Amino acid sequence: MGSGHSHSHSHDHGHGHGHGHGHSHAPADFGKAFAIGVVLNTAFVIVEATFGFISGSMALVADAGHNLSDVLGLLIAWGASVAAKKPPSDRFTYGLKSSTILAAFANAMLLLVAIGAILIETIDRLIDPVEPEGWTMIWVAGIGIVINTATALMFMRGRKHDLNIRGAFLHMAADALVSVGVVIAGVAILMTGYIAIDPIVSLVIVAVIAWGTWGLLKDSVKMGLLAVPDSVDDTKVRTYLRGLPGVEAVHDLHIWPMSTTETALTAHLVMPGGHPGDAFLREASHELEHHHAIGHVTLQVETTFDDCGDDCA
Repeated sequence: MGSGHSHSHSHDHGHGHGHGHGHSHAPADFGKAFAIGVVLNTAFVIVEATFGFISGSMALVADAGHNLSDVLGLLIAWGASVAAKKPPSDRFTYGLKSSTILAAFANAMLLLVAIGAILIETIDRLIDPVEPEGWTMIWVAGIGIVINTATALMFMRGRKHDLNIRGAFLHMAADALVSVGVVIAGVAILMTGYIAIDPIVSLVIVAVIAWGTWGLLKDSVKMGLLAVPDSVDDTKVRTYLRGLPGVEAVHDLHIWPMSTTETALTAHLVMPGGHPGDAFLREASHELEHHHAIGHVTLQVETTFDDCGDDCA
């Protein structure tokens, strides 16, 4: 088995130059967005809660509570994106990259809790209608639209490549929606005097948030279970490796997410003609990184097929 362990290290210094797909260095530039988002939203929570208590609007107080869960969501996503950049240690040999997966999952959970809270409040409103203050609702929610939309837009471009950023984006987008709903409800109530509009609009909003949350939850659970990331086509990867010159067979192929932006791969290549040399491994790693978005590749070369024992299956 001596020839077995040829690890390709081309990935270790591959992060300096920008990759076309923006997978490796996407998390780096959101620090400012997180900081601005946290400050703006914390200020908004204080303003909203204060007005809620003054005007006796339970809806505003409840919304302030929900916005507080957003600040928490942003802090979780931020903490993870910072942790993901920590260098590996003896104990955490990958660094803390997968904290971004845990954060995406935690954010999905937080959104579920927020949905539950809004639902309870809404059902309560339907059973026992309260006369809300139309104008206060409109003003405060108007500020909410501006703040949440601004924060959501800062995370907009990262949401496609990074599930952790998508979690932050969804929190903010969900909030902007809630605020739009409150404004619509406020205007409608002022015009018609029909107070049941408030809880009905709430129910519609809950349905929209639930839809986005389900996607986030599903994707973060898949990543947590180390499923092949959506950005990678495992059949194409297998075909590529199988088609390399001198490769008879490929077995023990594993592709898994190390974080919400980085992917790792290990595979055994059966090459009866002997070890092809480091250049071959470097080239394969380079190809996998640039065309399949897999940045951390380890290939093991074997000259005979039978020494993999029971693992062949």
